[in-house]
Amino acid sequence: MSKVLVVEDDPVVQAALVHALTDLGHVVQAVGTAVAALREAGTNELDLVILDLGLPDLDGVAALRMLRGVSNVPVIVATARGAEHSVVSTLNAGADDYIVKPFSSEHLAARINALLRRTGGSSAAVPSEVVVVGDLSVDLAQRSATLGDGALALSRREFDLLAYLAQRPGRVISRRELIQAVWGHPYVGDDKTIDVHASWLRRKLGETAAHPRYLHTVRGVGFKLAAPE
Repeated sequence: MSKVLVVEDDPVVQAALVHALTDLGHVVQAVGTAVAALREAGTNELDLVILDLGLPDLDGVAALRMLRGVSNVPVIVATARGAEHSVVSTLNAGADDYIVKPFSSEHLAARINALLRRTGGSSAAVPSEVVVVGDLSVDLAQRSATLGDGALALSRREFDLLAYLAQRPGRVISRRELIQAVWGHPYVGDDKTIDVHASWLRRKLGETAAHPRYLHTVRGVGFKLAAPE
């Protein structure tokens, strides 16, 4: 049973989310402002936050940055803003997932279950294997990665993406497979999440899409990770 905080100022939407999440077996607390959300996150143990961006007292992206200052709780942003720049800025501010309204309760449940599996699983389920690709080393058990002698400061999702590709070196992985395996939800064809995280991962690997060393884009298909030739 997970403790979920819903941050939504529209009373109709808030009530619908609370009802759907309660039916799914979660313990749900709902607030309508960013200030109230920060207070809850700072004083209570939470498993997940569902955050709207259009809050009355503070923009949701700013609220997300402040939330990250007091808690590392997983956050799913649920908003009507579907533009790419909104997705990028929100993920960059610390969101773990992004879902655009309107959405079904089944879709939300799939996103929640996938995120909670990755953030709340037992340590016994984590493989104790170190994957090496060229000078890149990925420790699956410790959830850490190094390139040469330097440690890579990766977010949770960046590591998940890197680890999945590193375990399949040289193989082209489709966007559909990555969304399903790494993010745990169905591929809808226009999801910018992979591109955003791939861009961040490349930056930390010290490369660019135009001049890749490890992470390669296969146009129209997906991505592959391979040692430099």
